[in-house]
Amino acid sequence: MGERKDRLGLVSVSFRNQSPRRILQAASEANLSCIEWGSDVHAPARDRERLREIADMQREYGISCSSYGTYFRLGETPLDELPFYTEAAKTLGTDVLRLWCGSRSGDEYEPSERQTLYEECRKAAEIAAREQVTLCMECHKKTYTQIPEDALALMREIGSPHFRMYWQPFQWQSVEENRRYAEAIAPYVRNIHVFQWKGDGRFSLFEGVDEWKGYLGFFPTPRTLLLEFMPDDKIESLSEEANALRIITEDRI
Repeated sequence: MGERKDRLGLVSVSFRNQSPRRILQAASEANLSCIEWGSDVHAPARDRERLREIADMQREYGISCSSYGTYFRLGETPLDELPFYTEAAKTLGTDVLRLWCGSRSGDEYEPSERQTLYEECRKAAEIAAREQVTLCMECHKKTYTQIPEDALALMREIGSPHFRMYWQPFQWQSVEENRRYAEAIAPYVRNIHVFQWKGDGRFSLFEGVDEWKGYLGFFPTPRTLLLEFMPDDKIESLSEEANALRIITEDRI
């Protein structure tokens, strides 16, 4: 049996001011294998010509699309728009879409509001099953999945293999709090956003090697690990951050 290795990649929104070709070039130079394209700037869901161009460039550089980073917000964005995003994801060559769930932390929902959101998520999961894609909720502040208990309850309530999670640490929480979230949600996580932030500060991933090795200990291989935002926002820093990510993952089998 072949070795189980994580896929190492990049989130395109790290470089909103760069073209898709420049991002692919930088990813190739950094020896990354995949990209999550954002729907806000680089890969709009309704721009089929642009999506096909990106798919062609991916083949040119030998880089795949790990996921489609949408700004579709369950409970806010009309559900009848979801097929535009699933079709865009397929054009890019992926069956994983990143979504946001709700508009505030789960503990701020009244029981009736929670049930309404759950029903919306069930319908979205049914669409995903028909389309044979997976919708992954991001661990993001001011969304329903901000708190691990709410994210875990949501996953259990929907109970669909087509409705899953991302994970990332919160820069405003302690390492122990982030570890607790990682451990709780790990069975449901497809992709992981990787960065080294502390409060308002952004730091080189080299400063977080041990911390990240601890986080990843909760996630079995293989997982898709996506660098998100550089400490200085410069695309020239991508290769160094990718090297740090390789050190973090070198012992994972």
